[in-house]
Amino acid sequence: MWSVIIIAALLIIAGGVTYAGFFFYGVAIKRAPKEFLAKTPDLKVDPPVAGASWGEGAEWVSRHTFRNIEISSDDGLTLRGYYLPSERAAGRTAIIAHGYSGKGKDMGACAKIYYETMGYNVLIPDARGHGDSKGDYIGFGWPERRDYLKWIGYILAEDGPEAQIVLHGISMGGATVMMTSGEELPPQVKVIVADCGYTSVKAQLSYQLWRMYHLPSFPFVHMASLITRIKAGYFFGEASALKQVRKARVPILFIHGDADKFVPFHMMDELYRACRSPKDKLVVHGAGHGLAYDTDKAAYVTKVADFVTRYVL
Repeated sequence: MWSVIIIAALLIIAGGVTYAGFFFYGVAIKRAPKEFLAKTPDLKVDPPVAGASWGEGAEWVSRHTFRNIEISSDDGLTLRGYYLPSERAAGRTAIIAHGYSGKGKDMGACAKIYYETMGYNVLIPDARGHGDSKGDYIGFGWPERRDYLKWIGYILAEDGPEAQIVLHGISMGGATVMMTSGEELPPQVKVIVADCGYTSVKAQLSYQLWRMYHLPSFPFVHMASLITRIKAGYFFGEASALKQVRKARVPILFIHGDADKFVPFHMMDELYRACRSPKDKLVVHGAGHGLAYDTDKAAYVTKVADFVTRYVL
């Protein structure tokens, strides 16, 4: 009798954990409106990770005519990007990665820095599962790192071997460019700027699971990771910006606000220590998640321009 009870209890627990795994997949990974962001006090902005600068950027984007670009990912998805050439660029291009649940044109304020202040071409892609790009899941930067190799290839085809490329990302976009940093990059990729990116998908989702639901990582994140592997092709554990920056050879500028509660500030220190390539960092006091630029625009623009111009001619 006791063996039957124990088996029944284990089946109930396994069923509950599996249900929770599918639930968290639907909340965090599946392409769908992310209503939980509006309920998170430090992310009550629209779109997420935008702040007041979103209006500034949207107005700037509306005044320029971007070229619509389509490429195909390695796994057959059609990806959309928006390209704005500059007469002053001389082959210099910034590829800018947006945040979770956003889209390329949300990055107008960042694109404006490169286009107006620095005279660069700008390319602002929609990540897979976002905007006008195809895909029914969010990769948190891991499959997107391969997509960014494709975007880099597009710029090389556009500008030739004399191209000089900067990757700049915020939040999930910051994680995306850091995950890209550990790949075999062409020498034309000169600099990476990573603003408030997380150390790994597993660490970030474990942190959010406790923060939002007061649940431990095990077994819920592990089950959601297994479901993500089946449905989206990757495990959370392999999706590590920390491991990738250890392999990076390209210079990286790390930016983070010390009041960030969504991607903990301590993650920047872990990433900075792990990075073995030339590096620097900007800590913006009092800045919440994705709000470093809003909080101190002068320091942000100056630091980015100074770091980038060390390596881009």
